[in-house]
Amino acid sequence: MIPLELTDGETKFDRAEAPLSIFLEWAERARTENSQQRLYVAQAPLNRLPKPMQDDLPTPELVTRTGKGDVYDASIWLGVAPTYTPLHRDPNPNLYLQLAGRKVIRLLEPDAGQAVFDGVQVALGSKVSSRFRGEEMMKGREKTLLEASIWSSNTTQEGEKIEGFEETLDAGQSMFIPEGWWHSVKSVGTGCTGSVSPPTFDFIRMQLSVTSTTRGSVRGLVVTPTPRANSALQPTPSDLFRSSYNE
Repeated sequence: MIPLELTDGETKFDRAEAPLSIFLEWAERARTENSQQRLYVAQAPLNRLPKPMQDDLPTPELVTRTGKGDVYDASIWLGVAPTYTPLHRDPNPNLYLQLAGRKVIRLLEPDAGQAVFDGVQVALGSKVSSRFRGEEMMKGREKTLLEASIWSSNTTQEGEKIEGFEETLDAGQSMFIPEGWWHSVKSVGTGCTGSVSPPTFDFIRMQLSVTSTTRGSVRGLVVTPTPRANSALQPTPSDLFRSSYNE
């Protein structure tokens, strides 16, 4: 049994545990049918997938050879484009790997994302915690306002310009999302899309130095890991984001 999300237009959203076969049968029909009803495998633990699928997703060497090699969690997302995940933040740092299809990720620093979220809550006349998000962000006016701010107007409810980053991930590409950074994700194109977040592990709990860089008109971030002294694998700095979507 895996977690499945059902959406139907802008107002209906349900979440339930169901066999993977339910999603696979729907995905086959969705290739030829034009329907607003969508199914999405959302953050399904890898250890709940059939054994052959688990074997296709081994723990990365980066995890097993770095730090203590502690494995905390690993999840997979499966759908048929278009898919959409509203603006939110995760409680832990996150490595995000694209397995199939293409996704666009828009990423905001903690203060910028909080400002967008707070503005939407004021517009709704609501007071909810940004740390505990439920189905309210998946339907209705909150979903509409969040999507408009991040993907259409690029402004807060107060009309202030949102500064953030955008990256397009094709199959085989990945990105690192620092702890507390807000992000919203859309799949583009057609066909099946799949993403995986490998185990949360000791490596990304190391100290990270995040610095801003400017190269011509392109803004980006460089994340420099500070490995443990006993690490057998010494990561090197990597450019994570190639473009800023508010430019």
